[in-house]
Amino acid sequence: MSDSTSTPHVPPVSTADLLDQGLEHEQVVVANDPASGLRAIVAIHSTALGPALGGTRFFPYASTADALADVLALSRGMTYKAAVAGLDLGGGKAVIVGDPAGLKSEALLRAYGRFVESLGGRYITACDVGTFSEDMDHIARETRHVTGRTEAHGGAGDSSVLTAYGVFQGMLAAAEVAWGGDASAALSGRTVGVAGVGKVGRHLVGHLAGAGAEVVVTDVNPAAVARVADEHPSVRVVGSTADLVAAELDVYAPCALGGALDDEVVRTLSARVVCGAANNQLAHPGVEKLVEERGIVYAPDYVVNAGGLMQVADELEGFSFERARQRAAGIYDTTRAVLERARSEGVPTATAADRIAEQRIREVGRLRGIWLG
Repeated sequence: MSDSTSTPHVPPVSTADLLDQGLEHEQVVVANDPASGLRAIVAIHSTALGPALGGTRFFPYASTADALADVLALSRGMTYKAAVAGLDLGGGKAVIVGDPAGLKSEALLRAYGRFVESLGGRYITACDVGTFSEDMDHIARETRHVTGRTEAHGGAGDSSVLTAYGVFQGMLAAAEVAWGGDASAALSGRTVGVAGVGKVGRHLVGHLAGAGAEVVVTDVNPAAVARVADEHPSVRVVGSTADLVAAELDVYAPCALGGALDDEVVRTLSARVVCGAANNQLAHPGVEKLVEERGIVYAPDYVVNAGGLMQVADELEGFSFERARQRAAGIYDTTRAVLERARSEGVPTATAADRIAEQRIREVGRLRGIWLG
């Protein structure tokens, strides 16, 4: 449920900070299987609205503290993403520590599947950075609590398809608010900078080109850039994210690194709209106020990138791509609602999104507790 080229952004934290963050979660569990090399952490942030659904990230973290910081932040984000998306799901995430290129194996994935099964359905896993639908098929041999499987096994397949589609819908909504006019033409002739053109970014470029936007891209992976340039010859390529941020843009779409919006980037950006697929784009608390002061229309990341979650969640009902796509199309209306609430309450859009999520968790979660309790 994330762009496979993304590298986790893990802010420096102290042990005390990690403990404070973890105390917000319902459950944090560590798995260790020396025989297969599995070292994993599952963080269940909330099951107020339903079982916690979130991807498994396989990444060579520099330290266990970095892995823990990442899984705590990502699982919290999944709670808010599911709530705003209107899903009857909670928020969770998992990380497997290590380089997937050398460590990933059937034995490790099946050991991880047994670990997920031991949680009794409180956590449902899916794809993320470093894991793919084929990996979910291996995991599914040991647990029922897995989504994002290959189409051959009745799954949703590549969730980046609807992640990108949802980001595009959110971008249309933000552009309409920024410049007015009809949403169908809101991006025509606009210059959109996409940072990160892996699975999600690549699909997003296709939507933007189809909408008549002028697209500028960058990625640390030359092969990803070459593929997009081959598919869309009109795309302009720049050498780095710094170059992209400094360019004349109407829309900036961070689709790779977390923490993409720090003080320096926000002060440098010429873009009127920020809307991208990357998770945890706000580098630190308070930067959303600087975004607002600069007059930038920020479409909160977990609002617009929820299409992938919707896609894999649909498997729980027996997968229908058209049904999932229709749900992802609703990200346009959700984004408009967030932007309108921010305007009416005089708060940053990130704050408005959090308020909508928290209201649903309180109200629906309380009702669910009454009926299930």
